[in-house]
Amino acid sequence: MILHAQVANAQAAGPWLVFLHGFSGDRREWQTVGDSFADCPRLYIDLPGHGGSADIVVTGFAQMRHLLSDTLNSYNILKYWLVGYSLGGRVAMDFACQQSVGICGLIIEGGHPGLIDNAERAARMASDLRWAERFRTEPLTSVFSDWYQQPVFASLTPEQRCTLVALRSQNKGMSLASMLEATSLAVQPDLRPALRQCAFPVNYLCGEFDSKFRGLAADVAAVCHLIVAAGHNAHREDPAAVADCLAHILRLDIKGTL
Repeated sequence: MILHAQVANAQAAGPWLVFLHGFSGDRREWQTVGDSFADCPRLYIDLPGHGGSADIVVTGFAQMRHLLSDTLNSYNILKYWLVGYSLGGRVAMDFACQQSVGICGLIIEGGHPGLIDNAERAARMASDLRWAERFRTEPLTSVFSDWYQQPVFASLTPEQRCTLVALRSQNKGMSLASMLEATSLAVQPDLRPALRQCAFPVNYLCGEFDSKFRGLAADVAAVCHLIVAAGHNAHREDPAAVADCLAHILRLDIKGTL
């Protein structure tokens, strides 16, 4: 089994850019940014429970890693950058810390490296289980109206919230619930030690107004990049600025190999 994905410019030379979206998004989430890299081969993946992979269920991060590996192999992607936002960033970090062959580097936007405190893990598990139950039993418009009131989304305007609620409510509630439980931050290992051992560059992007993840960025062994005047979902709020940041990162890597 492999994940549903969309390919762009597969015949181009050079490392692939493999994009992983956030919770309740899909492969389209990164395409505005990805379009700026028309000369690069690109793969936009639908994570389990989302988009064209909505009916694929995983039981945890280990199975997620196998699915991602099989998907990359199916496209003969042997050298690549992983670019992930939020949930996609956590999946990318977990994958890279376990299976680094072929990875040129990580570019993570707003991805949590993992909880350290057991009490925090227990609280997060309880919270995610409550959200999962709501996704299974309530209209998605109602659930997402509350979801986007969480502090991490405080920088959103009312219009941005309405747009996201309408867009995310096109998902399947049961599928979202399953993925939320399987990849809860409560069951994700603390990836900080492994990230410090990575032999490839790790880059961390966060929005200027995303105070929570600006604080977390200091914990990640990464080169940090601030997206000015943006919140948690910087690549949606200012895709041009994020594309410029990615281009800068990729140019630095190229110069470093000369």
